[in-house]
Amino acid sequence: MRLCIAVLVLGMLISCGQEKKYHDVKNDVASTVTSDKLADILLFQKELNAEFKNPETSPLADRFRINFETLDFFEVDTNYVVVAEFIRTPEALPFSMPTTTDRESTEVLYGIAKFTLNGKAHQLEIYQTPELITQEKYKDYLFLPFTDKTNGAETYGGGRYLDLRIPEGNTIVLDFNKAYNPYCAYNKKFSCPLVPSVNNLKTAVKAGVKAFEH
Repeated sequence: MRLCIAVLVLGMLISCGQEKKYHDVKNDVASTVTSDKLADILLFQKELNAEFKNPETSPLADRFRINFETLDFFEVDTNYVVVAEFIRTPEALPFSMPTTTDRESTEVLYGIAKFTLNGKAHQLEIYQTPELITQEKYKDYLFLPFTDKTNGAETYGGGRYLDLRIPEGNTIVLDFNKAYNPYCAYNKKFSCPLVPSVNNLKTAVKAGVKAFEH
């Protein structure tokens, strides 16, 4: 289930031949890693489409869900899988994040991700939702909302979200191929957190889910 931070207002193995040279082995490793990333992204897309097709989990109104086959995704691009420096902010206090309705979402700034994308340095704030971490399946859940230069044209104007998990070390993987729209992009009965202005990327993120056309 997508981060239901969109709240319903109603409630190596590496095979190497004996003659392989060292540089060839490196290429095999890179190929395996890329293949694993691709498979992971395609699985994400498949599961997301299944969620949207299922009447019990879909944010789509019935008139759109009945004939639904797939969301519109950018072409998978592993250049949008980045390893970011992860700086924790343990002293941060809870705050109220505005939403698309009168409801406010209580969040805590859990950390800051610093990374390079499209040749430029960026940083984004990553949040934790106190209400969610009381649930076993969300105890290590982190929430990353962001906007970028594709919004309002190729992607939803309000920005997109990434679901993350608390990493063990001081880095975190951000896979923008898994960026998805908040549920309110599909149905006005949902209440979705608004992206803080500090999380506006000064670049175009051509990865993940595109705008919903209906």
